[in-house]
Amino acid sequence: MTTQDAVPGAHRRTVVVGITGGIAAYKAVGVVRGFVRAGHDVHVVPTESALRFVGLPTLEAISRNPVTTSLYDGVAEVRHVALGQRADLIVVAPTTANTLAKLAAGLSDDLLGTTILASRAPVLLAPAMHTEMWQHPATTANVALLRSRGVACIGPETGALTGGDEGPGRMSEPEDIVAAGLALLQGRDSAGDLRGDRVVVSAGGTREPLDPVRFLGNRSSGRQGLAVAQAAVARGAEVVLVAAHLEADVAAEAAGVVGLRVVPVGTAAELATAMDAAAKEASVVVMAAAVADYRAAEIAERKIKKEDTGDELTLRLVRNPDVLAGLAEAAVPGRLIVGFAAETASDRDELLALGRAKIARKGADLLVLNRVGWTDGFGTPDNEVVVIDREGELVGEAAGSKRAVADRVLDLVLARR
Repeated sequence: MTTQDAVPGAHRRTVVVGITGGIAAYKAVGVVRGFVRAGHDVHVVPTESALRFVGLPTLEAISRNPVTTSLYDGVAEVRHVALGQRADLIVVAPTTANTLAKLAAGLSDDLLGTTILASRAPVLLAPAMHTEMWQHPATTANVALLRSRGVACIGPETGALTGGDEGPGRMSEPEDIVAAGLALLQGRDSAGDLRGDRVVVSAGGTREPLDPVRFLGNRSSGRQGLAVAQAAVARGAEVVLVAAHLEADVAAEAAGVVGLRVVPVGTAAELATAMDAAAKEASVVVMAAAVADYRAAEIAERKIKKEDTGDELTLRLVRNPDVLAGLAEAAVPGRLIVGFAAETASDRDELLALGRAKIARKGADLLVLNRVGWTDGFGTPDNEVVVIDREGELVGEAAGSKRAVADRVLDLVLARR
């Protein structure tokens, strides 16, 4: 699935792409081009510093619209607020630490700042900076504050930075930023289509204790489950997120989502109990959590020490309850159950075969399948899925940011109903 595939038949929207003064500004050309190719009216608002990294003629040629940085151009049409009022989406790529601070404080001393402050459109930020700047407490606090106001962030990624450095701070790739922006537009177009629904989503990875300090777990970050919950909130649903272990940044993002109730759990048994309780009044249940299949038969009261076990340690495991199958078995008229299945399949055909066997056992209405491996699926900002129904028929697929995948899954939920 390409970026352009994400908005088939979509209305032409006004997209503002802000560019700030970092070396990643050159990649913003790809962001502008992506939105133009998706059929939208794109207006670029660079800062003065941004134009030190990428030229104004390039931005005008790619966007097909005039570009200015001045608050004092187009005064008669009140351009410094008119563009923000007209925008359907604002994307800032890259977003420097300085810009994060200004946005958090509500400063509007340039055209980009006034445009954002005058707008009620969704805002997507793509931070890019050196690791030390990204991890500074001031930046962390600014990002948390912006997220609490409903601002979306994508990245930064871990990778090569300027000056030979490497670490978190690299701007997400243009195609991922465009996909995330298109998902926000799609969410705006579909806003309200889940109003009146109660949606329950599980996310993260369960942890089964072995002793007071050790556990059996998995590498799920919780990012896809949170994306589903965020998409459901944006569509007007009352949403409960039953959260097993979430990565720190995912947990912080979940805490900042207005309208999302988070229920923390630890083990598979705790997740099953919480899901049963939350699902009683739900019309849609999405099981995106990675649930441990087994738990320790006996949990040691004290830390297991190698001095006591010798060179080998044998653990006896017992099977956990199947949470998805349990929810499907306790069927309620009008309630739709969606499962997620991560498989180490070698190819698409094997993935579909494994999925068809699984949905036959589980009894869910829809099953979202994705391939995982040592470097794929878990903890990444994007995903690629296929979706099958109870009969094993392929009903949809999606690729791109996890939020884009989440919106596609909810589209299929609505179509199924």
